[in-house]
Amino acid sequence: MSNIIAAIEELFSSYNPTAINRIDKIPQSGGDRAYYRIHDASGHSFIATHGHHIKENKTFLYFTRHFKTAGAPVPEIFAVNADENIYIQEDFGDTSLLQVLEKEGHTDHVFTLFKKSLSALAQLQINGDKQLDYNQCLTSKEFGQQAILSDLLYFKYYFLDTLKIPYDKEQLLLDFEALSNYLAHTGQQHFMYRDFQSRNIMVKDDAVHFIDYQGGMKGALQYDVASLLWQAKANLSDEWKDKLLKHYMDEVERITGQSINRNAFISQYNGYVLIRLLQVLGAYGFRGLFERKAHFLSSIPLALNNLKGFLQNNKTGIELPLFDNILQQVVSDSTIRSFNITKASETTPLTVRINSFSFLKNGYPKNQSNNGGGFVFDCRGILNPGRIDQYKIQSGQDKPVKDFLEQETLMPKFLNSIYDIVDITVEDYIKRGFESLDINFGCTGGQHRSVYAAEAVNRHLRNKFGVKTILQHLNQENWVK
Repeated sequence: MSNIIAAIEELFSSYNPTAINRIDKIPQSGGDRAYYRIHDASGHSFIATHGHHIKENKTFLYFTRHFKTAGAPVPEIFAVNADENIYIQEDFGDTSLLQVLEKEGHTDHVFTLFKKSLSALAQLQINGDKQLDYNQCLTSKEFGQQAILSDLLYFKYYFLDTLKIPYDKEQLLLDFEALSNYLAHTGQQHFMYRDFQSRNIMVKDDAVHFIDYQGGMKGALQYDVASLLWQAKANLSDEWKDKLLKHYMDEVERITGQSINRNAFISQYNGYVLIRLLQVLGAYGFRGLFERKAHFLSSIPLALNNLKGFLQNNKTGIELPLFDNILQQVVSDSTIRSFNITKASETTPLTVRINSFSFLKNGYPKNQSNNGGGFVFDCRGILNPGRIDQYKIQSGQDKPVKDFLEQETLMPKFLNSIYDIVDITVEDYIKRGFESLDINFGCTGGQHRSVYAAEAVNRHLRNKFGVKTILQHLNQENWVK
């Protein structure tokens, strides 16, 4: 990572002579790109992006420059290095529309921000479509029949098939083809953002700004609106959805100067809502059920309830009896219950003790419960930051060491495996009313790898299960300082 920081500093100095005070790594939420915030001596901040996927970088840079000329609220690009794997862009801050919604609730102010977002979206889609070279797209040039079918199959393979629901596979594929053909012939084809959700809308000085649109392509206007209004975490009321959809259609007519067939638009919009909800379930299935990532697993019940609410009150404009029957089974109470995670309450007796220790200094921790048992994990298979001079006097609690373990080692893979094992026991102990569980992490000095792992598992268990924990670093008095 030190090489990346040095490259960022070199690129920034070629664009801006102002001295850099510090560079902070921003936590990754997904994907392979890494983001850094540059703070300069004049008090300004910038975002530096490092990505190994050069084609993705080129697409983002091309789209951004093009949309900027169309008046869309996208970031200014200030500098790009010769390898096109690092670029510096405008900083829109840390506050997303979703965070504003979660903080304020469904207030008039938040509703206004959603309206602003949809107005800016319509402008980006319609004006941004003009003279856009779709050969620059990252994947497909168009969200047509094949792309829609691909999303449906993604849902089938990574979510539906895991439920073991019996169905006629050939007939379902015919239903998929019929639905994808119906939606592929939607009018109003312009630029489609593809991942237009409140996490990708930043709010700064009460204005909205867009990020992460490099997956965009030619497509129906309705898809992006469906993505925003039916985002499960946003949980917008039907009244808000209806008013915001009407506002969006008004904006489309204002920008194009043409009226639209609103009944047909809404019917096809409902079809794209369904596609989007199924695509999200496919993604949650892949990330949660196959990659075993806790955040995505815990999001599945929310997504299923969102799909259930849609199916109860909306029609897609095409009759698909088999597919409709399967979807009713997917959103059944029993299916949703199967994905609900057991949560600890204030009266849950379980306390999880999480320790880091040194094999060299103090050996295995002594179990403090009456029942014994628990886990001991050996972190010595992970590259040791303590062997690197700049990290020797730091610990697994310090940001540079955390960044090193996350970016330069197999620690994330190691921890994901531990989450799978530990979660089974924690959930069972909560259900059975057990009082104690020990989880121990050891490494050579008990200062870097074991400390980081213990901190990560403590955070994971509290976030996922809400269980009481006691975190201790047993070799802290011997840390190199």
